[in-house]
Amino acid sequence: MGVTEDHYFSARPASADERREIIVDLAGRSWTLETAPGVFSPGHVDLGTTVLLKEVPTPPPGPLLDLGCGWGPIALTAALLQPDAPVTAVDVNERALDLLRRNVERIARQTAIAPVTVATPDEVSPDATFQTVWSNPPIRIGKQALHGLLSAWIPRLVPGGEAWLVVQKNLGADSLASWMADQGWGAVEKMSSSKGFRVLRVTRGR
Repeated sequence: MGVTEDHYFSARPASADERREIIVDLAGRSWTLETAPGVFSPGHVDLGTTVLLKEVPTPPPGPLLDLGCGWGPIALTAALLQPDAPVTAVDVNERALDLLRRNVERIARQTAIAPVTVATPDEVSPDATFQTVWSNPPIRIGKQALHGLLSAWIPRLVPGGEAWLVVQKNLGADSLASWMADQGWGAVEKMSSSKGFRVLRVTRGR
């Protein structure tokens, strides 16, 4: 899962902040980006995120949320694909947020991208709503915490908005889909399965 000696969902990782560069493919192009220990999948774009990004369509215009952004592959891909979808990238890990800010700057020096707001959950206005949510959610925080996280953010979708989530099948993808369907947020669909992961879509009720 790419977890270093301390949890990637720690606010302040204990591991040394040793920055390095990696080359990754996002939105059909190679980029040299910055990463470090103490964040989720620091050496590469993790498999679940890769599965999600192959499945999601180009986002429609309108605000997009990357929930659990890490160093930024999902947020950066969305910003590259849709210039009219301002991205809010949320994480509790302060090192990850700093890395994403720096990676936004790196890409913006080379090409035009949508605006990316990088923030902790508490820094996002409680009135903010989103057309789209993309997320590789932090399953390992535990079921209760995960349910609380999704309950705080999925209802912020506008009517007709879509949330796309990727979850490892052996870590409860199907049970999570059933739980989300019971919340009354809208239609929940199992869109695809690949390499041990399930991609789920929630379409907010109108």
